[in-house]
Amino acid sequence: MTLPKLSQNYQKLKNALLACSKDSAHPVNLLAVSKTQSIERISECATLGQLAFGENYVQEAVEKIIQLKKLGLQWHLIGPLQSNKCKLVAEHFDWVQSVDRVKIIEGLNQHRPSTLEPLNVLIQINIDNEPGKSGCHIDQVSELAELIAHKPRLRLRGLMAIPDPQFSSNGIAFEQMQKIYGGLRTCYPDVDTLSMGMSDDFPIAIAHGANLVRVGTALFGLRTI
Repeated sequence: MTLPKLSQNYQKLKNALLACSKDSAHPVNLLAVSKTQSIERISECATLGQLAFGENYVQEAVEKIIQLKKLGLQWHLIGPLQSNKCKLVAEHFDWVQSVDRVKIIEGLNQHRPSTLEPLNVLIQINIDNEPGKSGCHIDQVSELAELIAHKPRLRLRGLMAIPDPQFSSNGIAFEQMQKIYGGLRTCYPDVDTLSMGMSDDFPIAIAHGANLVRVGTALFGLRTI
């Protein structure tokens, strides 16, 4: 099977992000979603200038982080985090975008090595209240944010959401997130990241204030596993 031409996909995607961000008041950063992608594909992507990568599965990601350490990449956990994996994540990742409960906050802060910079974290909101989906309720954001802000080994950077694809096209969930993010920034001026939008909906997300988009399919092509 022939793999998609990564360089062409990357340039097309960067051009699309640039076009979308022209109408926004902020630059938009790309997080390459590299789950199930090989070391070789990630390395190739890095040679094109992409340095931030998002992974869903802790064990798979840690192996990549270790093997690619010399490239100086930035690694984000974007998948659900079980409390028993907090130590491994705190020791290897630069960002965790899926913080959604007190136990995870406590675990990450406890296990983040003092030799590393504080771990950047985003609070994940289950913006559509989907049953069984990761993310906190809107009403929990203030409590979690305050707790994170008082943890010495964590740094609160903002919010993340994965709206239900059935409703993301109308922008309602993204608009809600934009409002919550604005309120959070009022309380915590250092907050600077609103992570939302993927391959199929990032233009709408950017129009509603997203400044970090998580893209896998449009960059690497459809996953085969």
